[in-house]
Amino acid sequence: MLVASLEPLQYSIFILVAIAATAVVLTRDVQRQIVVNGFYGILLVILFVVFAAPDVALSMLAVSTVGYPLVVLIAIAKGRAK
Repeated sequence: MLVASLEPLQYSIFILVAIAATAVVLTRDVQRQIVVNGFYGILLVILFVVFAAPDVALSMLAVSTVGYPLVVLIAIAKGRAK
């Protein structure tokens, strides 16, 4: 009986997360950095699902893709309004 291994999937997700984290750090424009950070958060959600942590994935989904970008964009808008 053949059993599929998750190791190749785990390795590829790790590599994608590392590339996305580097992209977040290297992005200079704040608004683009927020978008890249949202993509990075989605990759982390996928990573947590692959490692069988759906509770962490769900909270990360809410925080990284909705909460954090919204708070930062509101702060930028209020700072520019002054």
